[in-house]
Amino acid sequence: MSILNQIFLNICLIIRQILPPQPCLLCGSATTRQGWCAACHATLPAYSASKCPVCALPTPHGETCGRCQQQPPHFSRTCAAYVYSFPLDKLILALKFRAQFQLARPLAEAMAQQIQRMPDCLVAMPLHPHRLRVRGYNQSQLLARELARQLRLPLFSSACMRTRNTSTQSTLKWKDRNRNLRDAFSCSAAISGKHVAIVDDVMTSGSSVNELAKSLRAAGATEVSVWVIARTLPDDR
Repeated sequence: MSILNQIFLNICLIIRQILPPQPCLLCGSATTRQGWCAACHATLPAYSASKCPVCALPTPHGETCGRCQQQPPHFSRTCAAYVYSFPLDKLILALKFRAQFQLARPLAEAMAQQIQRMPDCLVAMPLHPHRLRVRGYNQSQLLARELARQLRLPLFSSACMRTRNTSTQSTLKWKDRNRNLRDAFSCSAAISGKHVAIVDDVMTSGSSVNELAKSLRAAGATEVSVWVIARTLPDDR
């Protein structure tokens, strides 16, 4: 993200913080909270069920799932604050596509509450430069900046790049997602010897974070964790 973009986003955040009560993005009622009201907050689908510690898919007693045992991914753990379902999906889409930057802080706060083991640094899931120019910002970068500030962790903004402008994962069949992202990332030696946490908005198949984790490990990272706002569960696929 360019310096001019960062300055613009910071100005937008400051302006929205000093505004009078605003409509809740979910129900429209006036609220002084950032983004959504207290009543809607109570309806958000917190992810409290037992889950695989590696990929965060449900397991009966919180044990590692069979798939992660048979084919371990390149990351070692996943932290997800919510299940990706209504009405949380509306908030994530508002941040991702409607430039509702004020959502980054409270969503990052929810993510931070799930962290049990601190990494050495953070990286955001990168966008290809072309897609970044079209959208104007990277929502994962916004979340990572907030998490870095809240948890006092270094954010390595330029350590990873998306080198191929891949098709949007959500438009592909599950079997095609891994192939779509093959060799799509490049990471610098800045993260060598470090435990790195990847920050992203939603984890669905896990293909994107796994391919980025693979590049991080190739660049020398000793361990990779994944932090997301929400996890898509099997019934939602």
